[in-house]
Amino acid sequence: MEAQAIILVLSFITMLLIGVPIAVAIGLSTWLAVLSLGEVPTGYILAQRMSTGIASFPLLAIPFFILAGILMGEGGMARRLIDFAAALVGHFTGGLSYVSVLTCMMFGSISGSATAAVSSIGGFMIPEMNKKGYDRRFSVAVTTTAATTGLVIPPSNIMIVYAVVTGNLSVAAMFLAGVLPGIVVGLVIMIVAGSISRRRGYGGARRATAREVLRTGMRAALSLLLVVIVLAGILGGVFSATEAAAIAVLYAFVLAVLVYREVRLSDLPRILLRCGITTSVIMLLVGTSQAMSWLLAYENIPQSVSSAMLGLSENPLVILLLINVLLLAVGTFMDMTPAVLIFTPIFLPVVIGLGMDPIHFGIMMIVNLCIGLCTPPVGTCLFVGCGVGRTSIAEVTRPMVPFFLAMLMALMLITYVPWLSLWLPQMAGFVK
Repeated sequence: MEAQAIILVLSFITMLLIGVPIAVAIGLSTWLAVLSLGEVPTGYILAQRMSTGIASFPLLAIPFFILAGILMGEGGMARRLIDFAAALVGHFTGGLSYVSVLTCMMFGSISGSATAAVSSIGGFMIPEMNKKGYDRRFSVAVTTTAATTGLVIPPSNIMIVYAVVTGNLSVAAMFLAGVLPGIVVGLVIMIVAGSISRRRGYGGARRATAREVLRTGMRAALSLLLVVIVLAGILGGVFSATEAAAIAVLYAFVLAVLVYREVRLSDLPRILLRCGITTSVIMLLVGTSQAMSWLLAYENIPQSVSSAMLGLSENPLVILLLINVLLLAVGTFMDMTPAVLIFTPIFLPVVIGLGMDPIHFGIMMIVNLCIGLCTPPVGTCLFVGCGVGRTSIAEVTRPMVPFFLAMLMALMLITYVPWLSLWLPQMAGFVK
C-alpha cells in the first residue's frame, strides 16, 4: 500500500508543478500507481472506472445547469439584479458594497458560477464603486469574495458532484443544506464591508422610494424565479434534480432570447460550444477522479487515513479543525471540483466515524474550498476579479485579509453548528 500511495502522490505533485492539466495529472498518476500493482489489467481498469464514473444520471444535470447559467449570464439578468439590490440597500453607508454582495448572492445562485458572478457583477459594480470614491482594491475584494456565495446557495454544480462522489446522497438535500450557510457567508462579508465603509466614510445613495423598489423587484423577479422553480419542483416531487436542470435551460432560453432579447439566436452556437467545453473538462475530472477513488479504496487508503486521524485525538472539534486546515491548504493550489473529487473519499470515513452527517460535511467542505477561489496562487475568482478591476494580485491581497477572516469565521460557525446545514433538510424529511 505504501509504495502505491507514494507513487500516486509524488507523480501527481510532480505533474502539477510542471504545469500538467489537473485532470490529466490525476489520470496519469493513477495509471502509474495501478501499473505498479502488477496484478490488474491497468488500461482496462482505468477505462472501466472512468466510463462508469461518469455514467451517472445526476451528473446529467451539470451540462444543463452550465448552459442555463451561461444563458442567464448573457441574458441581461445581472443589470436587473443590480438595480433591485441598489433599491433595497444602496442608501446605507457603504451602500454600493452591500449592493455588490447582495447581487453576487442572487446572481451566483442563478448562474451557479462564481467566476460568472465576478465578471458580470464586477464588470459593472467595480467601475461604479470607483466613480463614487470607493478604493479600487476594496471594490475588487468585496466582489471577489461575495461571488463565492453562489456556489453554496443552490442550485450548485459542485453540490451535484459531491452527491455523486458520496454514492447515495440526495442532490435536493444538498441544495437545501446550502441555503442558510450561503446566507451566513454573505452576511459576514457585508458586515466587514460595512465596517470598512463607515471607517473610510463611503457614503450611500439616495433612498429608493417604495415604487422604485417595487419596479426594480418586478424586473428582477423573473430572473429570481428560476431558483424558486428548481427548488419547489424538486421538493414537490414534480421532477428530479436532473430534470430540473433541463427545465432551467428552457426557462433561461425563453427569458434571455424571447423576453429580455439580450441573446440572439445567432449567439447560440457560441454558447453551446462554451457549455460543451466546460462540461467536457468537468466530466474528464470526474472520470479520472473516480478511477483514483477506486485505487484509494483498493489500497484501503481512506481507512488508513481515518485510523491515523482518529488516533491523533478523540476530540471531534480537533479533528474537524485539522480537516479544515488541510482543506484550506489544498484550496490554495487546487480548484474546487478536483479537490472535492479527490478528498471526499478520504475524509468522509473520518467524519462519519465522528458521527457527522455527510450533508453537513459536504457544506463544510464546499464553504472551505470557496475560500481557495479567492487566494493565490490559483484562485480563479481572484484572477478574474483583478482582471475586471484592472489591478494586480499583489495590490489586492492585503485588502482581502479582513474578508478572508470573515469567511473563516463563517466556516467555523458552519463547521461547529450543524443546525445551519441540516435544519432545512430535516424540515423536508431528508435527515432524521
